Amino acid sequence: MALLVAGGVRLARRGRAPAPPAARPAAEPPGPATAAAPPERRAERRAKAPPPPPVAEADREAEEARRKEAYRQKKEAEREERERRRLEREDEERRAREAAERAAREEAEARARAEAEERRKAAAEGGKTLAAGLERTRGGFMARLSGLFGGGRPVDESVLAELEEVLFTADIGVRTATRLLESAREKVRRRELSDAARLRSVLREDIARILSLEGAPAGADGAGVSPGVARPWVIMVVGVNGSGKTTTVGKLAAKLGAAGHRVLLGAGDTFRAAAGEQLEVWAGRVGAPIVRGKDGSDPASVCFEAVQRGVAEKVDVVICDTAGRLHTKTPLMEELKKVKRVIAKAAPGAPHEVLLVLDATNGQNAIAQARQFHEALGVTGLVLTKLDGTAKGGVVIGICDELRLPVRYVGVGETVADLRPFSPAEFVEALFA
Repeated sequence: MALLVAGGVRLARRGRAPAPPAARPAAEPPGPATAAAPPERRAERRAKAPPPPPVAEADREAEEARRKEAYRQKKEAEREERERRRLEREDEERRAREAAERAAREEAEARARAEAEERRKAAAEGGKTLAAGLERTRGGFMARLSGLFGGGRPVDESVLAELEEVLFTADIGVRTATRLLESAREKVRRRELSDAARLRSVLREDIARILSLEGAPAGADGAGVSPGVARPWVIMVVGVNGSGKTTTVGKLAAKLGAAGHRVLLGAGDTFRAAAGEQLEVWAGRVGAPIVRGKDGSDPASVCFEAVQRGVAEKVDVVICDTAGRLHTKTPLMEELKKVKRVIAKAAPGAPHEVLLVLDATNGQNAIAQARQFHEALGVTGLVLTKLDGTAKGGVVIGICDELRLPVRYVGVGETVADLRPFSPAEFVEALFA
C-alpha cells in the first residue's frame, strides 16, 4: 500500500497519471465465413489495407543516383552516336571531295596531255618555220651583211667595197652579186642612199624582185605544185645522186594526197637497189599504188607503164621517180631525155611538170646543176632540199636570177610538212629577220 502511494505521488509530480493497461482483444479465429469470402470481398479488404511502410532515405538517394547515372549514360551514348555519325559524314564528305579533286586533277592532266599532243601533232604537221630553216644562212653571209647596216654609217665607197666582198664570197653567184652591187652603186650616184639602213632596204627589195621572177606568175607566193586540167597530171622528178630526190617524191605524194588528189607512183630509179624499197615505203604511208620494175630494168619502160596505168585507172597525178644522174655525164643525161620521150608517148602532153631537186648544201654548184638539167630536159620548177643544214641558202637567189626558174618547194627538215611551198615574200622576211 505504501509503495502504491509513493508511485502515485511521483506520477502526480510529473503532471500525468499512468494509463491503465489496454485490454487486448482476443484473437478471433477465422471462421467458416472468412475463409469462404468471395473475391470481391478479398479485393475490398486489400484495397482497404494500409500502405506499405515508407522507403528509407538512403534507399531513395540510391535510387535517384541510379536513375541519374542511367540518364547520363543514355545521354553519353546519344552524344557518342551523334559524334560517330558526324565523323562518318565528314569522312564521307572528305572522301567525296578528294575523289572530286582527284577526278578534276586527272581531267586537267588528261587535258594537258591532249593539248600537248595536239601541239606536238600541230608542230609535226606544221613542220619547221622557214625562219628556223634559214638560221644557218642568216649566220653566214647575211650576218656579214648585217654588219654593214648598223651604226648609222653613211654609204660611201668604203661601204660599197665591203658590200662587194660580202656578195662575191657568198653563194649567190657572180652574176647575181654583180647585179645587186650595181643596183646599190646606181642608187648612190642618184643620192637615193643616205645611210646603211637605207642600203639594207634596197637590197631587200632587189632580192624580193629576183625571187619573184620580176612578178612572173610562175613565181607567185606559195605556188608549190598545182595539177592542171590534164588527167593524169604527170610529174617527172630528176636530180643528181644524194639530192633527196626519192624522199621528195614521197613527200610530194603525201601533200597531193592530203589535198584530195589520187596519186600513183612510178619507181623509175631502177639502178639504185634501195630506191624501189624506199619508194614502196612512201607509197604505203600515203596509200598510193606504185609501179615498180626489176632492179636494173629499163627506167623508161617503168615510167611508161606507170603513166599507162594512171590513164587506165583515171588517177589525178602520176609522179615518176628517176635515177640520179650527174649533170656532167652526157650519156646519163641522154638516158633522162629518153625517159621523158617515152613518157610523152604514154599520155599526150606528158610530162606536164619536170621538177629538178637540188641539194642546197652544194652552194654555187647547184646553179651549175640546174643549168645543165634545164638545157637537157626543160625544167619547169625547182625543189631545194636540206636548206636547214647549210649556210648557203643564198643559192636560191642566184638560181632564180640566172635561170629564171620558179622554186616550187624548199626542204627545211625531215617531215612531210618540212617540204614547204616556196614563198618569195616569206623567204625574204626569214632571210632578213
